[in-house]
Amino acid sequence: MATLAEQVQGERMARIVLSMIAEPNDLTTGYILGRHGGVATLSLVESDHDVTGLGRADVLLWRERLRARIAPDLLERVAEAEQHGFGTLIPADREWSVGLDDLGDRAPYVLWTQGASTFLATALSDRVTITGARASTHYGEHVTNELATGLADEERVVIAGGAYGIDSAAHRSVLAAGGQTIAVLATGLDRRYPAAHTELLDRIGDTGLLVSELPPGVAPTRERFIARNRLMAALSGGVVIPEAGVRSGSLTTVFSAHGLGRGIGAVPGSVTSAVSNGPNELIKQGVASVITQTSDVIALLDADEAPERAGNSVRGDRVFGYRRPTSGTTGPSI
Repeated sequence: MATLAEQVQGERMARIVLSMIAEPNDLTTGYILGRHGGVATLSLVESDHDVTGLGRADVLLWRERLRARIAPDLLERVAEAEQHGFGTLIPADREWSVGLDDLGDRAPYVLWTQGASTFLATALSDRVTITGARASTHYGEHVTNELATGLADEERVVIAGGAYGIDSAAHRSVLAAGGQTIAVLATGLDRRYPAAHTELLDRIGDTGLLVSELPPGVAPTRERFIARNRLMAALSGGVVIPEAGVRSGSLTTVFSAHGLGRGIGAVPGSVTSAVSNGPNELIKQGVASVITQTSDVIALLDADEAPERAGNSVRGDRVFGYRRPTSGTTGPSI
């Protein structure tokens, strides 16, 4: 009987299969994929061969995780996923963002897309992530609207996560201004989450771009939200936080951006507002630049100092007492 690897047709299909059997941000999968390619990685899943550079125990655990998800109908599910009509991007594609390569072994296996994937082919400085509190205030949404509208006028692409609060305010403001926006999802592209934002996400898919590393049909989990945030950081030249509590999951995007050497900006707010505590503390620790207007964001994106940013936190690799998340570390709660 033919093995799974023998039935897979090429690198793209192999990576699609991997996206169905391996969770995002799996360092072992990423390590093997980056060194051997998709087809050989699937072959190693099914074989008992050692993997150079990895301990045998780690490889055994990796195989156990992935083999458990190889269902008899796996290739049928691949065919069904392709029938949705979504695009896919892999590193060999022209529209694959070079920023994703900065993630190294944490890079996505494949990106599923709906809409204008050409948005990803431009320079990192053309894209900025705006994210923050789900339970945002009128102040936070007003500032987000001003920043996002100004960025749309400057023809910069605004990335957010489609969530309640700051993220949806950023998307809506860009759309109202006739600008370009990308929503990075923690679900399959055929699932609108939150359901209340179905119309918004549909509009982004029609006029902007929806992106996910998860195949169609996949539901969100806490870990997938955390994993998604690293993509928002990697796809942009900088991350701006208008509002976020110190325990906000959106700060994992800041952790990722910091590790990648991306610019980080924060909007100062009232010291009595819980959702301004995050930005205020980022500024206080010297992690983030102060953002009060669109020109500050443009300066952050265009600054010629990105290589020196990584690892320059005032408190080493800790922000708010949390160590920067790595694979297997969930960080602050969502």
